[in-house]
Amino acid sequence: MTPVLELDQVSKQYGEFSALKGISLKLDEGKIMGLLGHNGAGKTTTMKLVLGVISPSQGRVHMFGASPTGPEADTLRRNMGYLPENVSFYNQLSGREVLTYFGKLKGVSAAAQVDLFDRVGLSHAADRRVKTYSKGMRQRLGLAQALLGYPKLLMLDEPTAGLDPTATHEFYEMLIELRKQGTSVLISSHVLPGIEKYIDSIAILGGGNLLAVGTPDELGQNAQLPLVVRVKGDWPDTDWQSQFAQQDVSLLHVNGQHLELSTPLHNKLQVMRTLLAEPAVEDIDLIPPSLDDLYGHYNQQVSSAT
Repeated sequence: MTPVLELDQVSKQYGEFSALKGISLKLDEGKIMGLLGHNGAGKTTTMKLVLGVISPSQGRVHMFGASPTGPEADTLRRNMGYLPENVSFYNQLSGREVLTYFGKLKGVSAAAQVDLFDRVGLSHAADRRVKTYSKGMRQRLGLAQALLGYPKLLMLDEPTAGLDPTATHEFYEMLIELRKQGTSVLISSHVLPGIEKYIDSIAILGGGNLLAVGTPDELGQNAQLPLVVRVKGDWPDTDWQSQFAQQDVSLLHVNGQHLELSTPLHNKLQVMRTLLAEPAVEDIDLIPPSLDDLYGHYNQQVSSAT
């Protein structure tokens, strides 16, 4: 099956400055990929290449098997939706007039636009002028514009900026529904908490390099970051240091009622057996490495190498 999006050894050079350095990644149909990195990592350049706004200095970019800067560019764009980080609309237009304008460009019916207002939670403000919208409402209108025509590829640059926690959750739930319908999504973000449970794969950029790409589980296995275990109970006389003396365990915190330790993932079962053999243990929490931990790990590797 042809990937919806493919970058093959793509580099982008601006004079002596390398914005991207030979990155390769693929996005398949009905999948959500998180494109993660600090400001200046190369996320925006990657987005511009996929949009066809710029061309690669080396390598190739293919969307639905064709180049976004080639003769099929107009057709490709009709199958794509894009939400920039900072949305901007004519303040004197109403939300409905904004969607009508963009809908005509994409050939989307007025009835479909009404449905989009419902989906992004703006039905109550559809006929208000954009200048009266809050930042979060403008972001919702931008998302509605990106969803016009139910694109097969949705590109979102910092899509939850300005959204409150409830709206952010609703936004990600909407993405899950779109994924079920076969839409592929590329999310560019440096806001990591909460995103991992909604994405199928991760591409981490740093300094124009692709630091890591794969599923969250694959990146976790490759990083070999430790598992943190938190234990509660009542063990005034238990010597936990000797209990774990023969195991690859670091005690992070211990007192008469709380224990926190760090251990490699492969050592999890051995640690659990030791803990469960202690009658005083009342509760155990396992805390695997978070996306923040993975992100920090791969960025630190680059920092250490330079």
